[in-house]
Amino acid sequence: MTEATYSERIAFVEELAWHLHAYGTTAERMEGAIELVARRLQVDCQPWSNPAGIILSFRDPARPSRHTDVTRIVRPGLGDTNLRRLCAADAIAEDVISGRMDIAAGRAALRELERPASPRARTILVLGFLLASAAVAGLFRLPWLDIGVAAVNGLLIGLLLVAAQSRPRLREGFEALAGLLAGSMAIVASHWLGALNLNTVIIASLIVLVPGMTLTLAASELANRHLVSGTARFAGALMTVVNLTIGTAIALAVAGYAGIEPQVQALRPQPEWVTWCALALGAYAFAVLFQAQRRDYPLVMLAAVCGYLVSRFGGEWLGASVGVFLAALATTAAGNAYARVANRPGALVRLPGIIMLVPGSVALRGVVSMVQTQNLNVGETAAIAVFSTLMALVAGLVFGNLLISARRNL
Repeated sequence: MTEATYSERIAFVEELAWHLHAYGTTAERMEGAIELVARRLQVDCQPWSNPAGIILSFRDPARPSRHTDVTRIVRPGLGDTNLRRLCAADAIAEDVISGRMDIAAGRAALRELERPASPRARTILVLGFLLASAAVAGLFRLPWLDIGVAAVNGLLIGLLLVAAQSRPRLREGFEALAGLLAGSMAIVASHWLGALNLNTVIIASLIVLVPGMTLTLAASELANRHLVSGTARFAGALMTVVNLTIGTAIALAVAGYAGIEPQVQALRPQPEWVTWCALALGAYAFAVLFQAQRRDYPLVMLAAVCGYLVSRFGGEWLGASVGVFLAALATTAAGNAYARVANRPGALVRLPGIIMLVPGSVALRGVVSMVQTQNLNVGETAAIAVFSTLMALVAGLVFGNLLISARRNL
């Protein structure tokens, strides 16, 4: 092959790595996908990934290494799950390595994926925040007032996120501002409208920002010996919890200084049918928030519902940790099987299937309660609960991959 063709192959692999990283792919799966694509394009590539960027070392096997060694550093920033673009990037890579699309056309197709979101897409994203907060409040069986306050908070946080996307300074403090907004609205509502399950309403309001998925992915990377990536992702998740807690703590402190006393109650009166409606609503909300293609909504929603049901009923029969393990096992194996049969990313099943199992809300509740009570024992109890859930999740992911091997990396 000519030198120009070799450069084009490197450029395509680099472009693909940028996109896979930007769409929230974990280190072990992204490195495996990049190595496979590079090998099919007759390029030796050694990728090294972490949550902040990628290092790609290339060598043309047809020429002496001293003439062809190339190292590229790719820094797309912290990734965010986008199932529609992940599936599109995977399809483009398949077309290129099979010869149905040339490399230049593949690079152009990848660049097309980066078009800014339309106003309609941003509106749907904000709606997803509202629905997710209301759905989680419903799954907690909170009173209707609590569900309404959580929904309004979710709407406001979604609008804040859209505003932060085009304002770098606002984006830097977005999580703390979101915690401040959720805490302030919950306190004002509990003071003027009626008693609330205060901490639970705040957690339901912030549920989309709670880094439960990040904690799970970090633990999975550590279990697969991707120590740098797993440690960095774990640290990022902890800082997200801290920032959300800081905003909530400021809201509580300001309310105390202003003499606003929130009315707090512990009441979960909703009947069973509300839980089922909330489950369906939450599954739809996460399909929106994961930015799946519309034709994939039924699959994503089914995966989310099945993961929740396996966890719930398995937990009732065998214990909470066993229920989480079984749900993670089932969704991971189902995702790998789907990837084999449909030749599409198994993330369409795997990620929605575990989203309702992740321990982020437990971590946030523990830290907020510890700040409120100034009691480390509360934090220790939450830490034990988070650790137990993480162990069950990671065990389910590991054994799910053993049960049905992941022929495809994504």
